[in-house]
Amino acid sequence: MPNYNIPLIDAKAYAKSWQTNPPKPLAKAHLIPLNVLQQLVNTAGVVNVRAYMGVDATGVQRLMFVGVDVNGKDMTSSIYCGTQPCPNHCDPSSPLNTP
Repeated sequence: MPNYNIPLIDAKAYAKSWQTNPPKPLAKAHLIPLNVLQQLVNTAGVVNVRAYMGVDATGVQRLMFVGVDVNGKDMTSSIYCGTQPCPNHCDPSSPLNTP
């Protein structure tokens, strides 16, 4: 199984890139590997999941997922990434993928 866990330092750089220089055009959607979410929700103490937008070092838009504890705090010890943006990972027949 691939490891989708990324270090906090990389996640901070991705988020900063998104916040200071949002990509154009924006992704329409993201394909999210199910095992990313399964790993996250199976983490002890996780009661919710928060997604952050980011742009990796190669310019690819990413969603990053962190568990959220009962107090609403991000559990940044495990940050998951591995999404694939649309385009190119789209369902062309989806009614949500048309202007």
